[in-house]
Amino acid sequence: MGRLGRSWQLMKTSLHILREDKAILLLPIISFIASVAVIGTFVAGFFFSGMIFTLTWPLVLGFFIMYLLLYFLIIFFNTAVIACADIRLNGGEPTLSEGLRIAGQNLGRILAWSLISATIGIILQAARERSGILGRILIAVVGIAWTAITFFIIPVLIYEKKGMLSSIRRSGSLFRQTWGETLAGMLGFGIIFFLLALVGLIPIIIGALIGGFYPFIIGFVLAILYWVILGAVASATNGIYVAALYQYATKGRLPEPYDPSLVPSRAPNVQ
Repeated sequence: MGRLGRSWQLMKTSLHILREDKAILLLPIISFIASVAVIGTFVAGFFFSGMIFTLTWPLVLGFFIMYLLLYFLIIFFNTAVIACADIRLNGGEPTLSEGLRIAGQNLGRILAWSLISATIGIILQAARERSGILGRILIAVVGIAWTAITFFIIPVLIYEKKGMLSSIRRSGSLFRQTWGETLAGMLGFGIIFFLLALVGLIPIIIGALIGGFYPFIIGFVLAILYWVILGAVASATNGIYVAALYQYATKGRLPEPYDPSLVPSRAPNVQ
């Protein structure tokens, strides 16, 4: 079985766990709604204050605060998803309130990681806009490397209670030990959900073929709803996979109900 095939089997198991705890889907949906509300509030404030028409330091600061809040919301709810998944993988019965409680207990760490993530994101985006084709390729590689190195950052932060720099190093260490499985999951899940996202174009195409304003708008709305639901499923599934792979990295085996034959056995990486 190739890496994509193993990724598909791992994703199917993650989806099975998600079916057992469908309420977990509410977490990324709430995160999306809250993020849209934050963007709408800030953009409306910039527009009606007239700030958006002139590049000033208050506008730059405002955009950074908005960016930071978006990262905070995404990371906070991802933390809740991973916490719920970890409870399930350890044989417990997770609830949304339990996941949110664990995320709430780590607000300081989440805020610190949000600040680092937002800063890195802005730096990479600024560098990308000022670079040529080769520069953008290099920056994309750096971004992928950063994502891979920090793949385990959330479970490390909430379960190992290390400082921020130590947590980043620890996440990198876990990634180096499981880089094959981690990259296979990242790339495999990315390809699978990208292909599923293309299905959302079908109602738009049908609406365009029918012709007229209303068929196109209906098709567009259906596509947006599909992409929102698919995004929630992708986010929840990824959180479950991160929790499972964290247990694999730290304990040397995949938790049930994952098939242990899909990945090689390893010595646990405990610190």
